[in-house]
Amino acid sequence: MTPHSSLLTPKYSALFLLIGLPGSGKSSLAKQLVAECEQRRLISTDGIREQLFGDEAVQGEWHFIWHELQRQLIQALRERHQAIYDATNAARKHRREVIAISRNIGFTHITGIWLDTPLEECLERNRRRQRQVPEEVILSMYQQLKDAPPALNDGLDRLIRYSVTSTEIAIASMRKNRT
Repeated sequence: MTPHSSLLTPKYSALFLLIGLPGSGKSSLAKQLVAECEQRRLISTDGIREQLFGDEAVQGEWHFIWHELQRQLIQALRERHQAIYDATNAARKHRREVIAISRNIGFTHITGIWLDTPLEECLERNRRRQRQVPEEVILSMYQQLKDAPPALNDGLDRLIRYSVTSTEIAIASMRKNRT
């Protein structure tokens, strides 16, 4: 038993771990998932940075962010919410750390959702953003995902890989231009 397991009591507590490059569509998907079900709680590193440092662009010291992430995961369990963790999770080491701590505090089912959007599309979306991630950072994350792609042996119970094709991107772009 962990120190937090008494908080748990639900037989099934789910965490959805979003994985993907900046600009891959993680935050859009997270917002959609939360809108579909009021029993879902969004936890994002950008949101935590905004909360702690007043600006999501401020990277800040990781141990403060890590502590707040754990606090929010525990709170989601207390409230019997499913948690959606919105971060790049590009490095296998970081994915495994989040999965391990999530299991330790009581999450019983962890699903990875990998938004495998083409690099070129992520870079283009990033260029159109108000707050841009440096291109070299995106390229580094791309290499991390290429070298150690998300897998069940990261500690996941399920992995959903959503590959966006260039055809889907073109169709979405045409729809957007019509409205």
